[in-house]
Amino acid sequence: MKLCLLLNVIDPRIGGVLVMGHRGTGKSTTVRALADVLPMIERVAGDPYNRSLSEIPKQELHTKKTELIPVPVVDLPLGATEDRVCGTIDIEKALTSGKKAFEPGLLAQANRGFLYIDEVNLLDDHLVDVLLDVAASGVNVVEREGISIRHPARFVLVGSGNPEEGELRPQLLDRFGLHARITTINKVQDRVEIVKRRREFDFNPDAFLEQWKPQQEALREKIVRAQSLLPSVTMPDEVLMKVATLCMRLGIDGHRGELTITRAASAYTAFEGRAEVTLSDVRAIAAPALRHRLRRDPLETIDAGEKVERELQAILKVEETV
Repeated sequence: MKLCLLLNVIDPRIGGVLVMGHRGTGKSTTVRALADVLPMIERVAGDPYNRSLSEIPKQELHTKKTELIPVPVVDLPLGATEDRVCGTIDIEKALTSGKKAFEPGLLAQANRGFLYIDEVNLLDDHLVDVLLDVAASGVNVVEREGISIRHPARFVLVGSGNPEEGELRPQLLDRFGLHARITTINKVQDRVEIVKRRREFDFNPDAFLEQWKPQQEALREKIVRAQSLLPSVTMPDEVLMKVATLCMRLGIDGHRGELTITRAASAYTAFEGRAEVTLSDVRAIAAPALRHRLRRDPLETIDAGEKVERELQAILKVEETV
């Protein structure tokens, strides 16, 4: 789960993360902790859409002052209305000044950041449709009472949920770049360590954060280095051939599988501080990139991630015999 989130920080084009698993396994905690690890971003001072200087047309640019802000991590509540998500008419300004004005919604706040939906499998269908449209175009279009607004809404979509509470719509499931499957830890020592750390945090949050500050800063620096290295990462044709072969053998529809693997493997390579993707990099991210894209077989007993790994091993064995 942590690796999937970090890879999306390094390259947002991967397409977001779906985290599904047991209740109480730290899914929401991990996503909300992202803001403390991410490097700051620069935006035009006070811009409601978090745009940089280069993103605002000259005729709309009223100030050249900029400010550093944390990367936004915005929660989308299950009960949110479409107006709250997309934006609507600013009633207060309309009543006081008599002028129609736009009040940005959650999609505006999430631009250049993360939009997090807890219990995403319970999200209303009309909001799912909105998210699909915006995620595909990177632009939010709002038309209300004579006002027509277009603003950038490029965000990394992160969803979490418990599969026992319902399945995700296939259209939305396919939009997530990576799928992390979380299960309850069954090692006694690990469970004890989780409880110890949680108790330390509860008793003295400031001291706990200070204790882990060096690791947080080291991770942040590693992310920044990976982001700068990513454009120079290359993928040899033979590795790309193996990726395409893997997707064909698994019977995956469309080409999102290959695209996601190549982006995620390149981000992983950059995260490791290297400039050329290897088959080991592909293996590290193949299961989360393809797990949710396999055709459903009700008689299948093997886990989807294990099936991806098995096919990958078969491809590598063929290569060795040749």
